[in-house]
Amino acid sequence: MTTGSAYLDHAATTPMSPAALAAFVAEAGRTGNASSLHSAGRAARRSVEEARESLAAALGARPSEVLFTAGGTEADNLAIKGVFWGRRRTDPRRTRILVSAVEHHAVLDPAFWLAGHAGAEITLLPVDGEGRLDLAALRAELAAHADEVALVSVMWANNEVGTVQPVRDVVRLAHQHGIPVHTDAVQAVGQVEVDFAASGVDALTVTGHKLGGPLGVGALLARRDLPLEAVLHGGGQERGVRSGTLDAPAIRAFAVAVADAVDQQPERAVALAALRDALVAGVRRADPEAVLRGPEPRADGGAGGAPARLPGNAHFTFPGTEGDSLLYLLDSAGVQASTGSACQAGVPQPSHVLLAMGVPELDARGALRFTLGATSTRDDVDALLAALGQVVERARAAGLVSGPALAGGGS
Repeated sequence: MTTGSAYLDHAATTPMSPAALAAFVAEAGRTGNASSLHSAGRAARRSVEEARESLAAALGARPSEVLFTAGGTEADNLAIKGVFWGRRRTDPRRTRILVSAVEHHAVLDPAFWLAGHAGAEITLLPVDGEGRLDLAALRAELAAHADEVALVSVMWANNEVGTVQPVRDVVRLAHQHGIPVHTDAVQAVGQVEVDFAASGVDALTVTGHKLGGPLGVGALLARRDLPLEAVLHGGGQERGVRSGTLDAPAIRAFAVAVADAVDQQPERAVALAALRDALVAGVRRADPEAVLRGPEPRADGGAGGAPARLPGNAHFTFPGTEGDSLLYLLDSAGVQASTGSACQAGVPQPSHVLLAMGVPELDARGALRFTLGATSTRDDVDALLAALGQVVERARAAGLVSGPALAGGGS
């Protein structure tokens, strides 16, 4: 992070926690392949298996249900492709995949790849104006096509607008027809309570760099009886469905980060929500035309006591502006945020999430996502609010043209 800057893009990547970094460095100083049988290999394997047990305990799973991957994208691909192929192998009628229209591209793209290469039929389930899944639409799809559905995938919480989805209701509806459910919980772990067993989902994605762990490591939690075909082939590691040499240093640090994030989640959520509410109120003062997207923060925590949106997420559209222009102007002022939308081939595209929520395309182009994490402070929020008014004014007055596409950006 640049010295003196305000970092408000924790949903893309958040800093490694001191404990995770220390674990990573300690493990990286050792030699050993976890698949080797000599003493160094056994030591690496022991580190991996202790990490597996720790991660499982933190997320309400059994150790045998934890499959380590190289991150959230790989875990999502393994879930979507692996379950689709696994279900079709025993029942060729299972050609349909139901996914919410606001999923991350790590879910949408493999689903549509299967449509183009493996005969899958994709149904995008609609959401309401706050980005919440339309359960009636899911119920109708299941009633009409249950015998053809291979799986349902609905994220635990949206990476752009922060909406927490009714995952347990999705599970209840799908399981009435014997259909497995996958959820991408990449943004949720560490911000809201996530329990694999209690939720009833059949597969769950989590990754390290969103919660204080290293880049390049994640996991798919998958029930042992879930039909799951391998996507990577080779040495047969991870129950034979995810071949590849296990990255013991990253896995150990990942498990430490998950345990810490889950342990600190109740207190951290309260602190993040207070910062977020101050940010939301300040943005509205700085620009009364700004529109908060996603659910309004609610003191009662939403229906059933569950939060309506992630505590560290505030997503706005600023009418009459381009999001990438706002981003560059803020960056010049020392404030780092995200547009929350994809940029393809150098041409900024409106967010598919906002469009699915019914936001007009012109408004969707003026989006900014501000996300908070463990290292966020009131100074970060104040730096944003001090710069925002002038930035929005300049963007509107000049009608700035979008700059070159940003590389990456994460989920």
